[in-house]
Amino acid sequence: MAKIYLAAPLFCKAELDFNAHVAEVLRKNGHDVFLPQETSSEDKSTGELFREDIEAIDACEVLVLIMDGRVPDEGATFELGYAYAKGKTCIGLKTDVRVSERGGDNIMLTHSLEYGIARSVAELVEMTEGL
Repeated sequence: MAKIYLAAPLFCKAELDFNAHVAEVLRKNGHDVFLPQETSSEDKSTGELFREDIEAIDACEVLVLIMDGRVPDEGATFELGYAYAKGKTCIGLKTDVRVSERGGDNIMLTHSLEYGIARSVAELVEMTEGL
């Protein structure tokens, strides 16, 4: 199975709980998942956290971007851009019906997510089978 970096917003309990749920489901399906909120610590500087996340993206094979929210999280979208530039497989997960632009989501995101955008956690599991 794949080493997956889960890029997601992590600023409220609902986001943290959803992220943990997605990571748990992916792990139960055999994937090795790096979830930044699990390694964050008040003992680390922002520079240390940044470098740790970049190293984890470098080490992953797949990046999953949680796209829920009025607009996707800016830190997570940076992580997507970095992973895309590194040639990683990039997948979106969007359970939210809102879109950021008339007609759909930002084209820079949708075109970076070449492997597709899952509309549910179950669909994400299906998309990651065999990776």
